Amino acid sequence: MTLRFAAIGLDHRHIYHMVGELIAAGAVCAGYCPETSDPRVLEGFRERFPGLEPRDRAALLSDPDIQIVACAAIPADRTAIAIAAMQAGKDVMLDKPGAIHLHQVEALKLVAGQTGRLLSICFSERFVVRACEMASRLVGQGAIGRVIQTTGLGPHRLNRAIRPEWFFRPSAFGGILTDIASHQIDQFLHFTGASSARITAAHTANRGVPDLPAFRDYGEILLESEGANGFIRVDWFTPDGLPTWGDGRLFLLGTEGTIELRKYVDVAGRPGGDHLFLIDRQGTRHIDCSTEPLTYFTRFLADVRDRSHTAMPADHALTVTRLAIEAQLLADGGVA
Repeated sequence: MTLRFAAIGLDHRHIYHMVGELIAAGAVCAGYCPETSDPRVLEGFRERFPGLEPRDRAALLSDPDIQIVACAAIPADRTAIAIAAMQAGKDVMLDKPGAIHLHQVEALKLVAGQTGRLLSICFSERFVVRACEMASRLVGQGAIGRVIQTTGLGPHRLNRAIRPEWFFRPSAFGGILTDIASHQIDQFLHFTGASSARITAAHTANRGVPDLPAFRDYGEILLESEGANGFIRVDWFTPDGLPTWGDGRLFLLGTEGTIELRKYVDVAGRPGGDHLFLIDRQGTRHIDCSTEPLTYFTRFLADVRDRSHTAMPADHALTVTRLAIEAQLLADGGVA
């Protein structure tokens, strides 16, 4: 069975890899809604997918031959689009964050339960990183024993001049921890095998854009599960001299070894991205993961067909989202 999907919410460039990888995994894009807050994203989408048909949003949602909606709308708008899609009988793949308020998380959970639809979030810093695929296999094989701590670093380049207006409004994107740090929370749960966690500390700051007092360009989180601890640091300070948008790194501490991922660049070292460094009882080695296959999109399509949860556990997407929002509230002095 060939699955058909629609792209709704062309506000963030993550829609490019969501659509591209779904097509590569065997799905057919039945059209896209051209509504956008950023014409540059729409222009880039049309350049990458010139054969796709623009269609009215309501027509896409009501089309019975479309099984999936992929959405990278303004974060504040994603919940409503996902709910409309699920109520129309479609499974949903959201860009992160899937929601920016706790009441939105509860609404998504309620509608997913009522409709029986799959609700997944494409955490691209794991699902579109081949080194993470290799790390998952190694951890699953027991290469470093039980993972007891993760350190996730998510620096990004601000590119202020080309960001849309909503990008700097917390009411639209949710804040740096709700947004970026959801990636690192996802990785903590995945690699430690925890089903949930507790935020023990969270902090944000505005260090570089004093003219935007509501915006935070630095954030950190401490979290813990029953058997593991984690540290997260995210920021918007990647310098222009780096040949990619950020030097994302992940450190996994196991009871019998360690793994370090240099996801996008090995600074002044080996070319390209997807570098993994493994240290165990036998020694140290570097693994080039650049040819490791990506599995999330294929698994997601299989889940749609089989009504299963192989791409991610059933409650994982909303658990990560809830924890990210709780961290943001704690950092902002609110109550989760």
